[in-house]
Amino acid sequence: MTDLVRQESGGEAAVRFAATAIPPAPGPTGKPTRRHRQRDYGALLGAVWIGVVVVAAVTAQWLPLPDPNEITDNFSAGPGWGANLLGTDALGRDILSRCIHGARVSMAVAIGGTTIAMVVGVVAGMISGYLRGATDRTISLLVNFLLSFPALIFLIALVAALGPGLSTLVLGLALLGIPNFARVARANTIAFSEREFVTAAKALGAGPWRVLTRELLGNVMLPVMSLALVVMATLVVAEGSLSFLGLGVPPPTPSWGGMLASGRESLREYPHLVLIPSLFFFLTVYSFNKLGDWVRGRVGRESSV
Repeated sequence: MTDLVRQESGGEAAVRFAATAIPPAPGPTGKPTRRHRQRDYGALLGAVWIGVVVVAAVTAQWLPLPDPNEITDNFSAGPGWGANLLGTDALGRDILSRCIHGARVSMAVAIGGTTIAMVVGVVAGMISGYLRGATDRTISLLVNFLLSFPALIFLIALVAALGPGLSTLVLGLALLGIPNFARVARANTIAFSEREFVTAAKALGAGPWRVLTRELLGNVMLPVMSLALVVMATLVVAEGSLSFLGLGVPPPTPSWGGMLASGRESLREYPHLVLIPSLFFFLTVYSFNKLGDWVRGRVGRESSV
């Protein structure tokens, strides 16, 4: 807070500003609350789980695991301390190996689809929000065009046109994610483009490209990263749902959704066929959401300072 103190000297008013200290506000800008600490612990555990899944998926072929498509005569064995730690499925294939190799599909779709959607959406949204006018109307029309398609019907049509496969899943889910990133990037670009540091950059002769990349991009990416983690969780669920419906990667390539689909007929007799891949699903989606919640909280704390 700034106190304006006026003093009269020689018939002329002399104005001086006395800056007073601002005490730290409680909550986000002060000492972290118990809720914030719990959020941080949950985000840490979520980051550990995501890290383990990603590392296991990348190094799956070098891990001491059976071939995920190797058929044995040990049908539907339950979890144990033997050769098959998490048991086997109805064809005698190792469930742990199939879950780890299935993580490759889920992580590729989540990370690949989100990255493509984020890059295209952020570029389109920032250009739209900064240039406005006809450019804004054109990009908004394209974004609304993508939003007008029902997601499931769009993906079914894309799979029918291109055939089922990992690349089709990544492309289809990335196209569906572009509007979300474009809208968030556009809204934040409009908000930050009126700030003093952007006005100063323009006054110093900075062109649109420099303003977008040097002044606006860093501020826009903070809320975008929070959205990206939530989108990753959504894409993991979407991939599993499509694989469950037979629209994902074709068998025998392992995927979590495909494992759920093959084990649902034996759910009563062998519940582990569904519960184990469901647990991988739950922990991965929950971890992405906890990380997104943590990033959102950090963005809120930064904006309140």
